[in-house]
Amino acid sequence: MARHCRYSCETAAQTLEWINAIIDFLRPYRSLCEAHVVNFFKDRLWESVDEQWMECLRREPVENLLGIPSGIIQDYWPPSLKEFIIILRSLVLPQKQAALQMMFPNFHVASLSSVLTQGMNLKKKHEVEILAAIVNSTARNIGAQTVIDVGAGQGYLAQVLSFHYHLSVVAIDASSHHGEVTSARAERIKKHYAAKMHKAQAANGYLSVPQTVTCRVVSSETLKTLSDSLLHKDNDEKSKHIVEGVADVGKEPSLCNNPNNESSLVLAGLHACGDLSVTMLRTFLECKEVKAMVSIGCCYNLLSDKGSENTGAQCGFPVSESARLAGFSFGKNVRDLACQSAERWRNLTKEAGVQNFDLHAFRAAFQMVLCRYYPEVWKRSPSIGRQGKALRRQQQRRILESNLHVEECNQSCSTSCIDSLSPRISSGNNMEDKGSQCHTIDKYSLFEKFCKSGLCRLDLVPSQEIDIFGLWKEAEHFSELVGPYWSLRAALGPLLETLILLDRLLFLQEQHNLVEATVADLVLRFRRQDPI
Repeated sequence: MARHCRYSCETAAQTLEWINAIIDFLRPYRSLCEAHVVNFFKDRLWESVDEQWMECLRREPVENLLGIPSGIIQDYWPPSLKEFIIILRSLVLPQKQAALQMMFPNFHVASLSSVLTQGMNLKKKHEVEILAAIVNSTARNIGAQTVIDVGAGQGYLAQVLSFHYHLSVVAIDASSHHGEVTSARAERIKKHYAAKMHKAQAANGYLSVPQTVTCRVVSSETLKTLSDSLLHKDNDEKSKHIVEGVADVGKEPSLCNNPNNESSLVLAGLHACGDLSVTMLRTFLECKEVKAMVSIGCCYNLLSDKGSENTGAQCGFPVSESARLAGFSFGKNVRDLACQSAERWRNLTKEAGVQNFDLHAFRAAFQMVLCRYYPEVWKRSPSIGRQGKALRRQQQRRILESNLHVEECNQSCSTSCIDSLSPRISSGNNMEDKGSQCHTIDKYSLFEKFCKSGLCRLDLVPSQEIDIFGLWKEAEHFSELVGPYWSLRAALGPLLETLILLDRLLFLQEQHNLVEATVADLVLRFRRQDPI
């Protein structure tokens, strides 16, 4: 259950009203946004959430917890909790894929051949098919000559645009390895498209193979200089010099504003990480040859904000003048939270949900180990990386074995050990008490392995003084609150992402009718208003 958004972003005033409504809603929950779940037990984070909410949700089935970020509520929940989720979801940017047909002329999602999709998983294939169709529709509509794929990675989008849609494409990535992979993959695909490309070459005068450029896009000046090099190919040596020196843009003048140049470009970005999306926006505004931009942002945790250290005047959030004046900035934990996907949580199975919550509980309990026994290491806020996959596999095997041999497990469990542990577990299932207690002991065993692995990753020698069992016993009683806390916090993720996207939209709307901007299904699509 979720209420439809009642806000609009057709004008700058309406977008700002929406932004202010989000900021007003978030202020009372600032501590929930800024918290780090690794400190869940150490700082007793559950105490900062409405006690009635936590008491209700601690006994909630895992499936219902996983639906909270998507706005799914239960009738028997406290009214204040239901109101929190309903209002929150009413402020989130709606995702309506049907609107794409209206927004993008000649929009048609083509089914790609196995040659082009080789190496893509289903998620990547879906993303590339949709965005490639949007970019193609946009480029054809404005008569753009070249598409610049910013942050191209291994070139999946660039190659689809080149080989399937016959667009001239330049793929930019900071990794030289990615550039080599893109070029090698393009050469392999080229063999399968030889006949089609021969026809395209006869009709268009060029061979539709994506060019690759390796450079780090550190500012809009970088993209402006690169755009200039692409639009002045008549002097090969000059173009080569500019492309090779593009990272040092201060030594090369930008010719993008040459009034005699009538060429046009489209900037495209599939998961343009961190400030890269904002850099693309600024390039779009500053370079007249860039007539349109299609971008899907990514990795909001890498955004710079006005509160970040060593941030210049042009930070990644907020970028609009009005949002800056509102005085709301993001810390690192808030930016991390903006990356959370409600759909990802909703689509998890019960077992996967339990395993995710268990891993969060393990990491939070491990934080107590660091805090008490390695305080100097704990103060550095260390990262131990992802240990989830191996532990999930171990846990799945243990649960399977437990379910297959419940009677054997019941007979082998130590009564004294069982009595020393809490009888409840965080999985929310209805197993018999003895089976549940065996599952609890299994969780301790997994936590012990988690601790040893974490210490090893931090190059720490496990001390004989560490009471791992005692720490887990201390945390285990509250571990069933990790799922409710995480779910409530994850529900704020889509709202924070909405705030980021609306800020970018408002940034363009503040440019006095210079551009036409549309937000659709977390895609920002921009088009210049001045004549081509």
